[in-house]
Amino acid sequence: MAILSNILNVVITLLVFFTIILIHEFGHFFTAKMFGMKIYEFSIGMGPRLFSKTTKTTTWSFKLLPIGGSVQLGEDFESDDPNDFRNKPVWQRMIVIAAGAIMNLILGFVVCVVSVCASDAIATTKVSYFNEDAVSSQVMQIGDEIVEMNGMAIWTTTDISYCLQNKVAHTDQTGGNVYYDMTVIRNGQALKLSVPFELVGSDSETDSAGIKVDFKVYPQEKNILTVTAAAGKTFLTEARLIWISLFDLITGTYGINDLSGPVGVVSTMASALNESIKLMSFSSFLMLIALITINLGIFNLLPIPALDGARFLFLLIEAIRGKPISAEKEGWVHFIGFAALMLLMLTVTFNDVIKLFTQ
Repeated sequence: MAILSNILNVVITLLVFFTIILIHEFGHFFTAKMFGMKIYEFSIGMGPRLFSKTTKTTTWSFKLLPIGGSVQLGEDFESDDPNDFRNKPVWQRMIVIAAGAIMNLILGFVVCVVSVCASDAIATTKVSYFNEDAVSSQVMQIGDEIVEMNGMAIWTTTDISYCLQNKVAHTDQTGGNVYYDMTVIRNGQALKLSVPFELVGSDSETDSAGIKVDFKVYPQEKNILTVTAAAGKTFLTEARLIWISLFDLITGTYGINDLSGPVGVVSTMASALNESIKLMSFSSFLMLIALITINLGIFNLLPIPALDGARFLFLLIEAIRGKPISAEKEGWVHFIGFAALMLLMLTVTFNDVIKLFTQ
């Protein structure tokens, strides 16, 4: 039964993963159709075709590698057909290119809304309770609303957890505590505090950084306004953490071994789904889906050759200079970028497979 359950979790996870990709490609497809562009191929996956079906003008394909998808609009060649991508107004092409990422971001917000609705209550950032031995109560008080930690604006409890794990202000070597510079709202006034937390070994009462979280926050009643506001804050939190992670990757805080490809993502999602089923709470699994689709939306908007962000940049340059860059030159830029991305993907996937058998 356990094996069948694990297989079912993987199948459900793959369906979710494919749905995220499908919605991204649908954004390109729908807007291209809206502007009357010729669509040569709509494909899910990359690499060799497993099967395909051709209609009047479009080939519908399902490919071997489940690491993406594409809508081929003929953007990499020039033609005399007025319905081809490169012959449409530049503003229409910009909308089509951006539509995939925008659909992922919209999906991310919708999943955030569902996740908030699925949770028992909306967590605020206002302190409601201290543990009996709480050291943070030496400085904070019940009713304090945490709005900033170590220079980072606090929107959700996820922000608080992130700061506790990654943004230690300073350590008291004698008392065994760590201190965080916080701004709280107390009785309508903003106060700057240096708040201690106990530094202990990892156990069920601590997070991964070994910081003992010794307080709880007030819940908030769910209604259409509070759910929408909480979903918006959650969306912004996830988007900001993705940008922070990208910056950490560029600056060397994280290495290539810390990245996950499709194998790692599916494995993580399947594990999260399994845990959610055990706890009968799917809020955390939904938040993982939101994180993945928001990440896909943001990553695709980066100006990296072969990604939508680079294609959008070429169109922006065309709009400014009044004429397009030649299809051949742009095509070579995207080809080189695609080859580099595939090499990175193969490396990351290899690492994911190794982790499956060594962890």
